[in-house]
Amino acid sequence: MIRFLKAAVRGVRAELRAGESGWVTLSGSNPWSGAGKTSVSGKVVNAESALTHSAIWACVVRTAQLVSTLPGGMFERNSDGSKTRISHDLSSILSQSPNPEQTATEFWEGKVSHAVMTGNAYSEKLFIGRELVGLRPLFGVTPVRNDGGGFKYRFSDRGKQVILPAEKVFHLRGFGSGDGLGMSAVRYGANSIGSALAADETAGSVFSNSMMPAGVLESDQTLNPDQRAQLQKMLDTYVGSSRAGKTMVLEAGLKFGKLQMEPEDAQLLETRRFSVEDVCRWFGVPPIIIGHASQGQTMWGSGVEAIMLSWLTLGINPLLRKIEARILKDLVPPEQRQKWFFEFNREAMLQMDSKAKGDFLLKMRMGGFMSGDEGRDKLNLPRRGGNNDELLVQTSLALIDLLGREDK
Repeated sequence: MIRFLKAAVRGVRAELRAGESGWVTLSGSNPWSGAGKTSVSGKVVNAESALTHSAIWACVVRTAQLVSTLPGGMFERNSDGSKTRISHDLSSILSQSPNPEQTATEFWEGKVSHAVMTGNAYSEKLFIGRELVGLRPLFGVTPVRNDGGGFKYRFSDRGKQVILPAEKVFHLRGFGSGDGLGMSAVRYGANSIGSALAADETAGSVFSNSMMPAGVLESDQTLNPDQRAQLQKMLDTYVGSSRAGKTMVLEAGLKFGKLQMEPEDAQLLETRRFSVEDVCRWFGVPPIIIGHASQGQTMWGSGVEAIMLSWLTLGINPLLRKIEARILKDLVPPEQRQKWFFEFNREAMLQMDSKAKGDFLLKMRMGGFMSGDEGRDKLNLPRRGGNNDELLVQTSLALIDLLGREDK
């Protein structure tokens, strides 16, 4: 039976590979394109235009890459509260190969980036009979609320409108899914993002097209066209970084007047700096994570480490819990939901602080708060059993009045 299922899976996957369109992008279009919202700055903001801003790109990339590279697996909950890693087809789909075209890292990277940007990420569940054999990313999906509750999902496949029921779609929601749908940071942050895009465009225009001379030449005389041409030719010999510092000789009553940057231009640079921090607030990523340090802040030190841990706790961990809960609800077989669960190894996020982690586990062990096997659970290592599951306490301290007494 198992050999039959595996052969059937290979057959289905071969047919899917041979499809007319690409495996991932069913419509053949850019998965980030779509209708946008016009901001107060006049810029149309959608996922594609937002990603042209370096801060937004960095926020999405850092979040998606961290989540997608965390190891994870299927576990079974034991009666004593411990867990045992299990080998199941679902584990292989989620942590190794969700479909023939993608690795698990690539799959989760795409899912997380769409959930962070647009609030929702969709994948089609691929079945052979009742057996789940893969997950195929879907783009350009429109969720439609059913009369009796729940959703059906409409999208375009090779020019045809296709509607899938909820039981055939793995729908990952982002923040704020009170109505069943996640909220789009791009849509709700359109004004902030639009201002950032407009500031970038303005800065680019200033430096590429606008006239920003370092100074002007003044004269009481009116120059004829030939004299202007000669003067321009003379000025060209002083242009370029290789000629910096070269002394200019002025004659015929010419005077050089130096120009300074206007306050509006200086404010533009400050606006661009602020836009980075504003964008980071929308995506819940500390600026230091994307290489932006505030005034007077260093890029290293214990303060930065505390910021990193705060991001992992307040930003990444809630996202991991959402994914794990959605996998349990939508992908784990109903008869196994009381025992089976998918879990990311959060300890992999803290490997850079191995000393602090070692001190923590040692203190918890010696203080009688955690057994050796519970500590191994934190490291995602198998339990050893026996005395290693017993609580210990350090007993080197004693009351002074009892020292030297044989009956103590």
